[in-house]
Amino acid sequence: INSPSNPTGQVQNEAQLRAVIAWARRNNAVVASDECYLSFSDDAKSILSVADGDNKNLIAVHSLSKRSNLAGYRAAFIVGDPLLIAEIRQIRKHAGMMVPLPVQNAMVAALSDESHVQQQSARYQNRRSILIPALTKSGFTIKHSEAGLYIWCTRNEDCWQSVDWFAALGVLVTPGSFYGDQSFIRIALTARDEQIKSVAERISA
Repeated sequence: INSPSNPTGQVQNEAQLRAVIAWARRNNAVVASDECYLSFSDDAKSILSVADGDNKNLIAVHSLSKRSNLAGYRAAFIVGDPLLIAEIRQIRKHAGMMVPLPVQNAMVAALSDESHVQQQSARYQNRRSILIPALTKSGFTIKHSEAGLYIWCTRNEDCWQSVDWFAALGVLVTPGSFYGDQSFIRIALTARDEQIKSVAERISA
C-alpha cells in the first residue's frame, strides 16, 4: 500500500489501515507500506502505528528522497517485523547493496531535524492551494490530492487531450494512463514557487 499515495495523493485513514492489517492477518499475507510521503500530511498514519504493537508481517518503508530532498543519495530505511527485516538484510548483504557511510551520516543529520521537513510540507501545501483553484476554474475535477507532491485531476476527457492542452501552455504533466487511468493526469508540485504561480496564471487566462 502507499499512503499518502502516488499518484493520487490519497491518505488512508485509520479504519482503512486496520482493515488492510485484518485482511493480511486472515490471509497470512505481508503488508509493505510505502510511507515516503508520510511527512507531508498531518492526517497520514504509519501502518505500524495502528497495529497495536504487533508488527508481524508488517513492513513500513521510508525514504529521504521526498522528505529531505535527498533523491540522489538513495537513502531509505525499513521498520517492522524483525523476521522479515532479517531476511531482507541477508539479501542486501549478498547482493552488495550496502549504504555508504557518508550517506548514512547524511541520513542521521536529516532524520535528526524536523524543521526542514515542516518547511517542505508547508511549501507543497502552498503550491497546492495556488494550483487547485486555477485548475477548478479551468474545468478540472480534483480527486484526493490531500498530500504528497502531486495533484490528481481530470476534465472527463482522454488524458492525452489534457496533456496536449497543458503542453500548448508550455506545461508538462503526466498522463494518467501511465498509472492505469485513461482520464486523469498527474501534476507535480516540484517546480519553483514562481513557476507554480506562472502555471496558475496561464491555465486561468
